[in-house]
Amino acid sequence: MQRERMHAALDEINVIGKLADLKHDHYQHTLVLSAIIELLVEKQILTPEEIHQKVNELDREATPGHPIA
Repeated sequence: MQRERMHAALDEINVIGKLADLKHDHYQHTLVLSAIIELLVEKQILTPEEIHQKVNELDREATPGHPIA
């Protein structure tokens, strides 16, 4: 019983660590995407509206039939 609780606690710690890693990765990806978007807009390659339209289009394709789409 003691060993099972210890194993469960270690599993929980492992999951928490993985979640922290995912949050860090998500932050890094968001930061890179934000920088790319800002550069594209600053260099007048794309407008914010074009980016917004493409985001909506990709979201609709990824979630067909979703009530929000």
